Amino acid sequence: MNIYLLYIDPGTGSMLFSILIGAVATIYFVARAVIIKVKVLFAGGKTQAAKSRHKCVIYAEDKRYWNLFKPVVEEFEKRNFPILYLTSSKDDPCFESTNNQIVFEYIGEGNRAFARLNLISADFVLMTTPGLDVYQLKRSKAVRHYSHLIHGTSDATLYRLFGLDYFDSILLTGDYQADDIRRLETLRGLPSKQLVTVGCPYLDLAAQNKPAAIPHPFTVLVSPSWGPSALLTRYGEKLLDPLLDTGYNIIVRPHPQSKISENAMLERLKLRYKDRNTITWNYETDNIFSLSKSDIMISDFSGIILDFMFLYDKPVIYSNYSFDLRPYDADDLNHEPWWFRTLKETGIELRESDFASIGDVIQKASNSASLTEARRIARDTAWQRRGESGALIADFVMETIEKNSEVING
Repeated sequence: MNIYLLYIDPGTGSMLFSILIGAVATIYFVARAVIIKVKVLFAGGKTQAAKSRHKCVIYAEDKRYWNLFKPVVEEFEKRNFPILYLTSSKDDPCFESTNNQIVFEYIGEGNRAFARLNLISADFVLMTTPGLDVYQLKRSKAVRHYSHLIHGTSDATLYRLFGLDYFDSILLTGDYQADDIRRLETLRGLPSKQLVTVGCPYLDLAAQNKPAAIPHPFTVLVSPSWGPSALLTRYGEKLLDPLLDTGYNIIVRPHPQSKISENAMLERLKLRYKDRNTITWNYETDNIFSLSKSDIMISDFSGIILDFMFLYDKPVIYSNYSFDLRPYDADDLNHEPWWFRTLKETGIELRESDFASIGDVIQKASNSASLTEARRIARDTAWQRRGESGALIADFVMETIEKNSEVING
C-alpha cells in the first residue's frame, strides 16, 4: 500500500477539521434546543417560556465596548427599563455599575458565548458583533429583532464580508453610512433593514470626560495599528530616529495586539531608546490621556485617527500603505471607501523619503487651514447627533419593542 495515499495537505486537513467542529457544534445546539423545548413543554409551555423572556439584551464581546454601551445603559437606568447585559469579559467594567433594572452577566467567550446567544429569548438584541447568521452566531427563533450598533465613525462596509447583512436594523453614526448599506442590499437581493442615525456613544462619553488642556511641550503621538503593514513594524527606528532628532516630545502608543504578537519588536525599540528622555511608551487601556497630551498624530490605518481628529481637532500624518479590500464588504462596491477618501483630505501622507525632513512635514500639517476645514467637514459627516446617542438608542429600542408587541397582539 502506498503510504502517500494517506497524506492530507494542511489546507485540506484544516478544512476537514473545521467541518467536523461545525458538525459537532450543530449537533450540540440542536440537541440543546430540543432539550429546552421538552423542558418548557413539561413545565407549562408558553407560561414558563415567558418567564425567561427578556425585553432587551445587550451583548458585549469584550470589555472595551463598555465605553460604547455605557451611555445606553445609563439611559435605560433613568427610564427604569429592564436590560440583560451579557459580556464575554470576566473583568468587564460593567460589573462596577449597580441598578435594579440592569442585570450584568458573564457568559464566557467564543462558542460558549454563542451557545447562550443562539438560544436567547428576547424582544430586542443589541450588539456590536457582526456576522449574524454567517458564522457561529445564529439568529435565535425566540428573538424578535436584532440590531447592530456600529462602534466607530468609519464606513459600514469595512466589516468582513456579509457582516451586517442579516440584522433587522443598523444604528449609524452618520447618515453617509446608509448609502453603501443600501447598495449592498440591492446587489445581494437582501430585504431593506431599518437604518437609524444615532451618533456615536463612546465619542459622546469621551467628549464629556476629556481632560482639561494643560500647557505642555509640542508632542507627537505615534499610534500605529499592528501587523506587517503597520507603521511601527514596517519602519521602526527609520521613523523614530528622525522624529527624536526634531527635539519634540514623542509618545509611542502601540496597538494592544502588538504587545502580544510583536513584543520582540517593541522590546528592541524600547531598548534602543532607553536613554532618550523625550520618548515615552503608552500602554494604557484608555487612549484619552495620550490623545489629550498630543499636538499631532502619526499613524497608518488605525481607527484612532478619527477619534483624535473629532475629539481634539488636531492634525494627522498617515503613512502610505496598501489595504486589501477583498475580505471586506467594501470590495463589492465600485468606489473607494469614504474612510480612505477622507484620510487623504484631512491628513498628510508620509512617505519613507520624507523621514529625513519629518520636522517640516509636521509643521506643514500643524499650520494648514485647509486641513482644519476638512476635519470639520469629516466630523459633521461621520459623527452626527452628538451628545444624543444614549437617548436616541434607548428611544429606538423601546419604540421597536412596542411596535412589535402591537403587531403580535393585535
